[in-house]
Amino acid sequence: MGTRAGGRRTGPKCIAIVGPFASGKTTLLEAILARTGAIPRQSPVSSGSTVSDHSPEARAHAMSVEATFATTDFMGEQITFVDCPGSIEFAFEAEPVLAACDLAVVVAEADEKKIPALQLIMRKLDDLAIPRILFLNKVDKAIAGVRETLKMLQPASSVPLLLRQIPVRKDGIVIGSIDLALERAYIYREYAESQVAEITNDDKARELEARFSMLETLADHDDHLMEQLLEEIEPPKDAIFDDLSADLRAGAVTPVLIGTAEKGNGVLRLLKAIRHDAPDVEATRKRLGVPDGQTVVQVMKTIHTAHGGKLSVSRVLSGQLADAAELFLSNGDTAKVSGIYRMLGKDQIKQASAKAGDTVALGKLDNVKTGQTLSSAKGGIRPLVMLEPPQPVFAFALRPKERKDEVKMSAAIQRLAEEDPSLSLRHNQDSAETVLSGHGEMHLRVVRERLEGKNQIPIEGHAPAVPYRETIRKGAQQRGRHKKQSGGHGQFGDVVIEIKPLPRGSGFQFSDTITGGVVPKTYIQSVETGIRDYLKTGPLGFPVVDVAVNLSDGSYHAVDSSDMAFQMAAKLAMKEGMAACSPVLLEPIMKVEIVTPSDATSKIIALIPQRRGQILGYDARPDWPGWDVVEATMPQAEIGDLIIELRSATAGVASYKAGFDHMAELTGRLADEAMNANGKAA
Repeated sequence: MGTRAGGRRTGPKCIAIVGPFASGKTTLLEAILARTGAIPRQSPVSSGSTVSDHSPEARAHAMSVEATFATTDFMGEQITFVDCPGSIEFAFEAEPVLAACDLAVVVAEADEKKIPALQLIMRKLDDLAIPRILFLNKVDKAIAGVRETLKMLQPASSVPLLLRQIPVRKDGIVIGSIDLALERAYIYREYAESQVAEITNDDKARELEARFSMLETLADHDDHLMEQLLEEIEPPKDAIFDDLSADLRAGAVTPVLIGTAEKGNGVLRLLKAIRHDAPDVEATRKRLGVPDGQTVVQVMKTIHTAHGGKLSVSRVLSGQLADAAELFLSNGDTAKVSGIYRMLGKDQIKQASAKAGDTVALGKLDNVKTGQTLSSAKGGIRPLVMLEPPQPVFAFALRPKERKDEVKMSAAIQRLAEEDPSLSLRHNQDSAETVLSGHGEMHLRVVRERLEGKNQIPIEGHAPAVPYRETIRKGAQQRGRHKKQSGGHGQFGDVVIEIKPLPRGSGFQFSDTITGGVVPKTYIQSVETGIRDYLKTGPLGFPVVDVAVNLSDGSYHAVDSSDMAFQMAAKLAMKEGMAACSPVLLEPIMKVEIVTPSDATSKIIALIPQRRGQILGYDARPDWPGWDVVEATMPQAEIGDLIIELRSATAGVASYKAGFDHMAELTGRLADEAMNANGKAA
């Protein structure tokens, strides 16, 4: 009898369901909940009535846009499943979820186009050291055999994909599966438990070959099993199950189960594998480094409900948790639990307490954010998870259609950012715009729909303003005199300035060569203030950079001169002098690093010049087989919707990082358009 795994792990478990977009994750969750009796029947995703489709945005776009939690019971054990979105635009939803899960079920299908997306998911599981099972979905529609499919999918996984089931076919149609560990056939029955059957003579040879291949992979981690195979000794089944459990929990293999979630096929075998092989919360505690002797809670998601207020969906990693319990954050702040709820999609069932392993929603933890760690230890403990949202790749400037909604919109966005920490909001001082940034056009479309639908705030949105600047090509000398007499003290300021261009990136420099006190020292600072104020908006309508101004001469009046008079004189000199300095528009040029599957690299390279970009080079992405990194420079004005084109060319998986590189002159039609858009004639 095997002893490597140490037996089945009992107690509440938390399982993430992940996979590429449209692989069938929500359908699988529905099938699981129907099979375990949590819901009366399985609803097709197209009906818009599934547990995960409770948000109008998910229904409208036929895709999951947020993590959905559902707790059910199977064979006397409590399991919480978390359906995570498959689109890369909503991938950050899974970050705080995965860290606190015991196991991930990766839903995939025999689609070569989705391998890069699958690789992104598998890589994240590697980074977090999350054990996983791969559920090969839609086997009834697959043309290739499962072993050929696994060869196709294997490059996406850093560990062996271990085939545990093979299909049973009749007249070319998949009607069931053979469990290679049990050596037992199961004939599918739609939305019902499969029927046990004998392995036919036609299937026996395939079963023996596939089973031996499975045992060979397991033997890589079990010397005793290797000896048995070499000596052609049939290993006992309990030892095989022990190896399967041990290698899964250690992350040495990814067992592969097959089925069709839409018909409920293969779901029961998946549930039994989870119950028998999945690690429990103790393994998750060790992985996260949870200290002993206290209650520790990890917040996985924040939800603002219409009537129940704020809910913090959390995993109890250790200890016991009672309603009204006081917990501490890592910064020493306290949080008092006001209600403990079991989750089933949008529905919550109140309960008195929670124990280690439970995944529950905690009410009204107003100062608690997604990803934070709560503890019963006074002063809190170190955070177990560090959330680092990826750099935003899409943005729009927004404002309410009615000014009276400004405060309401700000509060609504703050709530949305609590629910989705990957959103970022900033106020652009230059353009006076409120800019919302996220991870794709659909990501921000959903945010806007929530503002307008859930929060009833009509929104106007447009592309954020590009931070153009202007500079000069040549120098000039100019006198500026401000003189005004209106009874009593007048106003008098007189300056002569020299304006010169500076090298790109130098900013602004001010100096004076005043001699003989023609401009008293007390007013020299006033001249600089006036010049700086003018430079906020130059003759082309944009802030002026890379100029030097020297105050060389001037005059004053003992009575009428003042700080304000010299500021006005300086502005007049700048206004007249700058026009003679050949002003020119500057646009920001960004350095862009694009990551893309290698088979789409040529498409990416082709589109860069179309956006006035210059290719700096490309190379293989380090430690990412099948991926490349393309480096380029590109005007910021061309980057606004770049991600849409990148994702279109790469089946939705490419991304980029961009950072400011330099400013470059912009002339001709594009400069005219930029100035006209800014309200200035060319």
